[in-house]
Formats: sequence, C-alpha cells, structure tokens
Amino acid sequence: MTAHLLIGPLLRRVVGTRATIWVETTAPATVRVEVEGGGAGSAATFSAYGHHYALVIVSGLVPDTAGAYRVFLDDRQVWPAAGSPYPPSVIRTRAAEADDGPVRLIFGSCREATPHSTARRLPPDALDAYARRMMAGGPVPDLVVLLGDQVYADNTSAKVKRFLRRRRAAGHQGPQDQVVTFDEYTKLYLESWRDPEIRWLLSTVPSVMIFDDHELIDDWNTSLSWREDMAAQPWWIERITGGLASYWVYQHVGNLSPDDLEADPLYPKVTAAEDATVLLHDFGRTVDTASVDRYRWSFALDLGRTRLVMLDNRCNRVLVPGGREMLPASEWKWFVDQAHGDYDHLVVGSSLPWLMPPAIHHLEAWNERRADSSSPRVAARAEKIRRTFDLEHWAAFGRSFAALGELFRHLAAGSSEGGRVGNGPAYNAPATISVLSGDVHHSYVARAELGTTTPVMQLTCSPVHNQVPAPMRPLMRFSWSRVAAKGVRGLARAAGVSRPAWRWTRLAGPYFGNAVSTLRLAGRTATVTVEGTTKEGELFSVAEVTYPRQDDHR
Repeated sequence: MTAHLLIGPLLRRVVGTRATIWVETTAPATVRVEVEGGGAGSAATFSAYGHHYALVIVSGLVPDTAGAYRVFLDDRQVWPAAGSPYPPSVIRTRAAEADDGPVRLIFGSCREATPHSTARRLPPDALDAYARRMMAGGPVPDLVVLLGDQVYADNTSAKVKRFLRRRRAAGHQGPQDQVVTFDEYTKLYLESWRDPEIRWLLSTVPSVMIFDDHELIDDWNTSLSWREDMAAQPWWIERITGGLASYWVYQHVGNLSPDDLEADPLYPKVTAAEDATVLLHDFGRTVDTASVDRYRWSFALDLGRTRLVMLDNRCNRVLVPGGREMLPASEWKWFVDQAHGDYDHLVVGSSLPWLMPPAIHHLEAWNERRADSSSPRVAARAEKIRRTFDLEHWAAFGRSFAALGELFRHLAAGSSEGGRVGNGPAYNAPATISVLSGDVHHSYVARAELGTTTPVMQLTCSPVHNQVPAPMRPLMRFSWSRVAAKGVRGLARAAGVSRPAWRWTRLAGPYFGNAVSTLRLAGRTATVTVEGTTKEGELFSVAEVTYPRQDDHR
C-alpha cells in the first residue's frame, strides 16, 4: 500500500545541529527528511490503533543557517506538495557558540478547529493570521508555545459530531457528542492540524505544547470527588486511556529533545514494537492513577540565554483535601532544579494563570478553605461551587500558589543572598521571570510586587480561536476592580484565609478577542506584545509592555 502524508510535517524541536520532525501517514513507511545545505534523517513509522506515525531525528544541520527541507515516504517526495502556494518549510539553527542573541516566542491557548468545521461563528483564528503575516515577510519566531486546549474533546465540531453519532449508533459507548476512544481523538487532530495555514506554520517554526482540561474533558482533575464521580461513568476508563495515549503521540513526544527521547520510559518501547496499541493502551490506562513513579509531562528547554519550563497543571495534581498541590513533591523538586541555572530569562509555561484577577483569586482561596471544612454539608456545597464556576486555578491550590511566589522571590535574590540549592553552584538573579498562561479566555499582563529588582510577570493570552460570551465580559472586567477585590477579600478573610504575601498589578488588558502574544527577550530586557484579530483576519496591536522598567534599576 502506498503511504501518503496525513498530518505534518510538524517541526517540533531544534537543538544545536539536530531537529525532530513529526508526521502521521496513511500506511507504514520509511520517512526521510533532507535539508538543503546539510542535514538529513530517517525513521520507520510506528503503528498503534491502526494509525502510523514517525518522529524523525535530523542530524548534521549547519549552525546559524536556514535550510529548506523535503520529506519523503519510501523515497517518494510528499512535502512540499506539488504546486503548493506556500513558502518552503525551513529549519533554522542558532549560532553554535556564545548564543546570546534575541529569542522570540509566540504563545496562546484555546484553539477550536477552523471556521468551516465548527458549528459556531468565531472571530478569525489568531494563529492563522500570524501564519499569513509570516508568509508575507513578517517576523519569524524561534518557538510556538501552545498552552492548552489544542483540541476540544468535549466540545466537538458539527463534522465530528456527525462522525460520533454514527459511532454511537453502531454500538460504541460514550456521550453522543464527545470523543472517547483513541481513534475518535485522532479525528480532532486531523481536523485541527490540517488547517493549511496552521500546517505550514507548524512545519517551519518549532513548537512545544502542554495540555489543559479540554484535551480530556472540562474540569479535568478539579477535585478528588470529581475523580470519583467520573470513575463511576462506564465510558471514563476508555476516555482517559484514549485521551492520554493520543496526547502522548500527537503532542507530548514532540516536546522531547533527541536526548530526552532516549531516556523516555515509553518512546523506545513504542518505536521497537511491531504494533504499539497494547503498550499505549496500558500506558494511558495507568498513567493517570499512578501514585509512585509518575510519568512526568512537564519538560524544560533552553533557547540561547532563555530557559523555558513547561508545567503540567492537570494530570499529576495532588487532590487530597487539606493537602492539594498543583505538582506532586517529586515533580516540584524537578521544577526547582530546572529553575536554577545559568540563564538570563526564566519563562514558565503554565496552562492555568498563576496571577488571576484579584476578586477571582480571593474567591478561589475562599472556596478551597470551605471545601476543606470538617462539616460534610459545608464541604459539599463548596465542592458544588468549585465545579460550577471552575474554581481550580493556582489560587485554589493555595500552598502551590504561595510556593511558586516564594520560589520566584528566592530566584530573584540570586546566590549572593542565600540563593544556593543545597550545595549547588552559585547563580545570578535572572533579568526577568515570566509566567505564560492561557485558559481564561481573555488576555492580560500583570506584575507581581515581590519587592525584587527582577520583574516577575504574568502573561496571559487566551483564546487563540474561541470566544467569551458577551454577557460575561463586564463581570470579568469587574473582577479586576478594587471594589470587587475588596468585597471578595472580606469573604475570604471571614473564612480564615490569610492575605496573599504579595500584591500584583495589572499593566495591560483585559482583552477579550482572539489573540496571539509575542515575548521577545534580548539582552537583559523583555517585551511582550498582545495582538488581536480584525474581522478581516489581520493582526493588530492590543498592548505592549517592556520590562524591566527604567525605575527598576534605581
């Protein structure tokens, strides 16, 4: 059977003189990538659930160059497609030594599928708009950072709903309009990543991704009682199994560097298996419930003098009432280790914002305290409120919220003020610390007032392609006001919740349209730009903030 390219190529990581290219094909094949000017690699596809994938490691790239590449399946060129109207897909490498050049990241979250495949009329897709501008000669980022809800398993398009109705009529168990099995999940990625502009963008700019709830189901791991309720659903085991297995294949494995792939506990087994269906099914079934030796979805990478650490805010949460944590102890230790090092800028990718509108922060902190009540009646009422209003961000995991702020304060002090970790090496305070987030369907920039010279910033960009119902927008704006914060803070204080150890100030936003943001890091300075989309699908500047400010150095 002749193999064809189904999804991809996706350029996932470029590390030194190596890169990884991810593809899905229609049949087993040998995938080969050749780069103009030097660099090549090949890999056989691996198979699972009747689908075929490959992650090709391209070696021998030339530093500080941009080379167009071609993809072959069994020696037949399949990319670029004949007659393609798009520019060549390119692999760009950074300078080999003393790589202190600027770094440009684009980021955002919450992207529903393209307009022709969705039942709702949404504003233009911000990533589509960014791709079109790139094609016209616009700036080229070093990395695309996707912060969750890359697909919506629980809010499917009209096209996918028709497919699911046929499946349910044929006896496949599950909700009428939500995906359950691995095969059903593949339809979401096919629909989303075959958007022509997105396909081109992801073929020529490296990308990293982390899940949020909608890759699995709304409110995933909100609380322990939520998990117990979901476990009672007859389709849940297959849902979590297919969801996590497909996420590993389509998103996570591409986050790993070539060296990380060798160390991954699953990847070598999958690529060596004649058919990896059982391996991935067992992995998906057990990884969500492991209490020891949990699989780590979080990961880290360096780009020049910038370190990016992407955190899993969903799968590995600790949900025990009274002891909730956003990350388990072993993963928190890993994060602390990654946060210390020789770099100028620390960027933390967190699908859920660390700093929320103050009124919402106080509401979530109040709710967590009530949910921990010794009174079953009070706790049950708080749990109902938690789920109804999605009160599950860092503020609803109060110990983790506080620990993250103290870590940032500690890092900003540098080793000259006791900033060593154990007997670890000394380090300088970073020039900037930035938390990139999505989820909340509006965009804003806020600064934590930690009393440090190093600015600590919350940069939230959401949605890329979705929308907030118009009646909700005034309420969300009001949640940023001092009046709202003061009122809800009184409620939290009455429940015995201490005031946060620091304040934060909104510098830009909120903006409610579709948006993509750019973080440019150069020297010791960072600039974040939020861009929205016009009705015609063009980008326009919503806000721009540069930090550190001049008065930070006084």
